[in-house]
Amino acid sequence: MNETSSIAKDEVALLAERLEFFIPKLMGMLKPWQWLLYILTWSLFVTVIDRQNFANLDGFMVKFASRAFQNSLTIIPALYLIDYWRPIFKRMNPLRVCVYVLLLLVTGSIITIMLAMLIKINLGIIEYHQQRFVINTVINAVITAGFTLVFLLYFMRRYEELSALKLSFEQKLKAQNDIMKARIAPHFFFNTINSLTSLIESNPPRASELLQHISALFRASFSGARDISFEEEVALCKHYLAIESCRLSDKLIVHWQLPDDDVMYDMVITALTLQSVLEKMLLNVVESTTETIVINIEAQWRQHRVNIVVTVQLPSKTFVVAQNLRQHIDFRLQAERLQMYFGQSAYINSDVNNKQVTTIINYPLQDVSI
Repeated sequence: MNETSSIAKDEVALLAERLEFFIPKLMGMLKPWQWLLYILTWSLFVTVIDRQNFANLDGFMVKFASRAFQNSLTIIPALYLIDYWRPIFKRMNPLRVCVYVLLLLVTGSIITIMLAMLIKINLGIIEYHQQRFVINTVINAVITAGFTLVFLLYFMRRYEELSALKLSFEQKLKAQNDIMKARIAPHFFFNTINSLTSLIESNPPRASELLQHISALFRASFSGARDISFEEEVALCKHYLAIESCRLSDKLIVHWQLPDDDVMYDMVITALTLQSVLEKMLLNVVESTTETIVINIEAQWRQHRVNIVVTVQLPSKTFVVAQNLRQHIDFRLQAERLQMYFGQSAYINSDVNNKQVTTIINYPLQDVSI
């Protein structure tokens, strides 16, 4: 693993890349030979339409070669220049970019049509007439400008549609984040304050330690982050569990089985996902018994998928109804957030039996360093 960040190959990442600039990476759409094949096909089509102006096959071939030469020298260099100037264009107003792109292609068209006609004049294929020379140049410039404007309008429309989709996605995601925070914060906040109040007099050092956990947890939880590194989420959960252990009289034991630091460095996850799972386990299992509860958390990243398994042993003496647990342990909201970032194949499943509750968080994650 190198220190290259990993990204989820999902719709959100692709959307963000597409919205980088309203004109896509043109040379990335097709390879140079594919663009050339497209240009030759288009030149042949236009030449065939204009075939009534040719007396023989030689005239047809000359016209076709002229059009192919002109279109190739106009389009290919322009595509490279537009992609090369993307860092500059991204900082400009879209209308100004459209003007520059239009001028670039029209200028290229004027230069190439003049070159093509001069070559044919020098070869004796056509005779020089100033008026015809100027008219052909102007007509080709107008045609190029028209086609360029059509494509620019299409790209602008697509860009506006994607921008609206991105805004809608962000609003929905913000609403879901707010709902999750509202569900976690109230009961946790008041319980934590009560624990802190009792420790201030009885155990000041531990109260100070608890206060540090509280500060770190709330700063991370409400920073507005959407997706965070897996290391951050684990640290967030450890702060949360340390705070809850004080309130639960240390009847909670947590075992972590995590990947190596190098692997965890490249992993990402939606904020509050693992913490939300642990919070529900504490509320519905740990708080319902006086026994010590063991929670095992195992995370793996294999074959471009992250698999996190949270296993909670049910108390042996306290009567816990499995059916009630199934009703209260619902991760639909968390699963929807996960799918919005990592695609529809992401899921959170929870299985309850008489001995344990097993919750699986699974989502695709592509490592760009591989």
